[in-house]
Amino acid sequence: QVQLVESGGGLVQTGGSLRLSCVASGRTVSYSTMGWFRQAPGKEREFVAAISRVLDITNYADSVKGRFTISSDNAKNTVFLQMNSLKSEDTAVYYCAARTIGLPTSTSFNYQYWGQGTQVTVSS
Repeated sequence: QVQLVESGGGLVQTGGSLRLSCVASGRTVSYSTMGWFRQAPGKEREFVAAISRVLDITNYADSVKGRFTISSDNAKNTVFLQMNSLKSEDTAVYYCAARTIGLPTSTSFNYQYWGQGTQVTVSS
């Protein structure tokens, strides 16, 4: 089992920045890829970004390309999501996810482990 705990969410103004962190514990050797998804009120969960800690490959949703950066610190079993130029439509609960094997796909059902989420609110 892998446990994921997110942090770093909060309230920020439009154009501001936030950095989310996700720390993995437990059987951390059992996952190869971590990702971020988000869910806004009344909407389905959507892919944001993912990274393969083995291959160092990243994948981003078109809506965040050029504004968000995903990175990982494998020694600390931590993945980060640097979010810049935030917009009101970025407001959502952000979830960290991990999958045992495979590429940093955007499909949520490929991920076996999920965190509880952290709220990001962007005010105009």
